[in-house]
Amino acid sequence: MLSFLLENWILIVVALGSGAMLAWPALRGAGAGVGGASVSTGEAVRLINRERGVLVDVCEPQEYAAAHAGGARNIPFGRLEGSKDLPTNKTLPLLVICASGARSSRAASLLRKAGYANAVSVAGGTRAWREAQLPIERGEGAEKADKPGKSDRSTKNAKLDRNDKAATADSAAAADGAGKAANSPAS
Repeated sequence: MLSFLLENWILIVVALGSGAMLAWPALRGAGAGVGGASVSTGEAVRLINRERGVLVDVCEPQEYAAAHAGGARNIPFGRLEGSKDLPTNKTLPLLVICASGARSSRAASLLRKAGYANAVSVAGGTRAWREAQLPIERGEGAEKADKPGKSDRSTKNAKLDRNDKAATADSAAAADGAGKAANSPAS
């Protein structure tokens, strides 16, 4: 037995190291709210859709206006404590996001201390949200969004696009009709 251990010590070290790496995420995230201190974008979407999770963007207003996750509420990090924009139901999953995930980790920790037991950071922030090809909104008008992908701005744009297409189709049909009338022989 001892000779086996001495001859295969490298394999044993590799096996122990890989086991430790597999166990580390589970040990690190134990007891830190919903699934740990941070969640993936996929888990964030699941929490929003199935458990009525609330997405809060802690970026500054100009960063938020440049690009943010669809449906996120903007509560800048500096105004987070005591904000009236936070949900009153402290048991809902509170998904905190920022540009890269650094501020949101600190914000989630602050929120857990304030009684939001299920406050977690979205790992990778808006960058990871974009890479996962999830909805990204731009501009100030999207601040009013309450649900992912359902902002007043995007709804207005969709209506405008349909109206523009209808108007274009109507004017094309009118022009086509006028062209036919001009080219037809008089009776």
